[in-house]
Amino acid sequence: MNTSIYPWQEDAWSTLQQLRARLPHAVLFHGPVGTGKSHFIEHFAQALLCENVRTDGHPCNACASCGWFVQGSHPDFRRIRPEALDEEAGEEGEGDDKKKTKPSKEIKIEQVRALADFMNISTHRQGLRVVVLYPAEALNTPASNALLKTLEEPPPGTVFLLASNSLDRLLPTILSRCRKFALPMPAHAAALAWLQAQGVADADGWLSEQGGAPLAALAQAETGNREEMDTLLQYLARPSVELALRTADKMQKVPLTSVVAWQQRWLYDLFSMKLTGRIRYYPRYQRELKGLADRVAVAGVLAAIKATAERRATSDHPLSPKLFLEDMLLDYSASCAG
Repeated sequence: MNTSIYPWQEDAWSTLQQLRARLPHAVLFHGPVGTGKSHFIEHFAQALLCENVRTDGHPCNACASCGWFVQGSHPDFRRIRPEALDEEAGEEGEGDDKKKTKPSKEIKIEQVRALADFMNISTHRQGLRVVVLYPAEALNTPASNALLKTLEEPPPGTVFLLASNSLDRLLPTILSRCRKFALPMPAHAAALAWLQAQGVADADGWLSEQGGAPLAALAQAETGNREEMDTLLQYLARPSVELALRTADKMQKVPLTSVVAWQQRWLYDLFSMKLTGRIRYYPRYQRELKGLADRVAVAGVLAAIKATAERRATSDHPLSPKLFLEDMLLDYSASCAG
């Protein structure tokens, strides 16, 4: 486990220390995906449990509590996240049945209810109990309601640290019971310097395509190819009904949240090119964006932006990925033609 925060989080860390004297029972950290929010809150959790915290608020990484935390065995710490994230992190589920079923992308009510025993026993060393939960928008409705009951009557000595990529997907009642703490997108120069230090070739290009999010850029760069993204962008540059259907067929196994995000960024560039002559995300496609911007109407671009944003809410749980893509791409084609 990485036991330090990322360079672009230092200012936020300093600000956060002002909360420690009067720590709320629940803090909701929010900001763009791919910027290290989950790592930041886990680091803060370790600091809250540390027995010899440093003057700058960071954990000492030397006490017994830090040792347990790094090993994933601290008795006063619980992490709640979707099973799919546990699998990505290399953590195995319990029993053979877990391995046979597809890991859930939701946080389920059973995971929240399992906190009851944890919160009703004494802490190991008379300190805090810390619960980390992310991403908060992965809470399904029953789990959200169960968490809300806990936040309404918080047990003494327990701190909840939540992270969210999208506040508008959370229950307003949950938002109202948490102290919100923003973790903004890092400055481009800081993110670029960090990526270059990781040895990423074409760091600026990867960073632009991921909207400035350095961890997302690193993850994409490590795959070594842009084939899936380029399949979509080549269609978006020259939309047609026939190509929409072929593209949907090719991309039906690509995570839909990624496809929607790629299209949203393309539409932002298209709109920006039409109004200002500048683009942000896809400098490799500047010529194609310029040609398309000369042909399409502003109203069509705005209609496509609105339709794509609406589809974002259902991209996590489509009834059929192929039909979802066909509908989205045909809609885009119609908007450009109109």
